[in-house]
Amino acid sequence: MLRWAIIFFVVALVAAVLGFGGIAGMSMEIAKFVAIIALILFVVSLVAGGLRGRGTRI
Repeated sequence: MLRWAIIFFVVALVAAVLGFGGIAGMSMEIAKFVAIIALILFVVSLVAGGLRGRGTRI
């Protein structure tokens, strides 16, 4: 799940760069949404790894 969180975060960064550059105005809104999803997935994977007693693997 951490791998998916990192993938979503990278996609959000790419969308943000395109949106902030004026190339695609809608991509900035998509970047915000995907970044929030990535952060939620990251936190969930950290908590799940902590509850299982094992560290998360990247």
